[in-house]
Amino acid sequence: MRFRKEETPKSTCCSPPREALTEMSIGAPGILSVNKTAESPVSGSGNKRRDSLGSASSCPIFKDVGEIYSRLLDHRPVIQGEIRYFIKEFEEKRGLRELRVLENLNNTIFEANDKILPKCEEVMHGNLNEILKRLQVANQMFHTLQQTEQEESQLQTEKLRAAEAQRIADWEEFMKEQHRLKTMVNEEHTKAMEHLKEQYAALEKDLPKQAL
Repeated sequence: MRFRKEETPKSTCCSPPREALTEMSIGAPGILSVNKTAESPVSGSGNKRRDSLGSASSCPIFKDVGEIYSRLLDHRPVIQGEIRYFIKEFEEKRGLRELRVLENLNNTIFEANDKILPKCEEVMHGNLNEILKRLQVANQMFHTLQQTEQEESQLQTEKLRAAEAQRIADWEEFMKEQHRLKTMVNEEHTKAMEHLKEQYAALEKDLPKQAL
């Protein structure tokens, strides 16, 4: 982007100094200047030459200063160029594309609010009612199964308790029978031992007789 060059008017940059204007207006070469109180006519003419030379040499400096200022410190051309580029890019080339997108989104939202949402609500309510009925039936079946399982578990527990009590009673009866049999065996063993003792005692008595 090119910078806009601003130049200072020639009338201002090349104008004679204030002292020369005062002398030209008065028209007397021996009149006092602004900076000095008393000078000769010769010195006044020398000052005019120096002032005219200084003003002539300062004109290019003023031009350079104005150009440097316009290039470095005056950002208005850059900002104006950026603004023109922004307007051209987003209004002329794009053709309000974002606005059309927003309008399409707005139309889609209104259509969804007017048509799609009522249908969704209707379908949702119908499906929810059907699902609620199925859940109620499933809940009833679950309660029935739970009650049946509880009854079966209670019956099984009662059977186990009855079987355990029967086993305990059978064990006690078995132990009693074993104790009775043990007592009978001990009595028979005692009787047999006594009978053997009597036989051996009789044999001991008969043994000396047989030896004679």
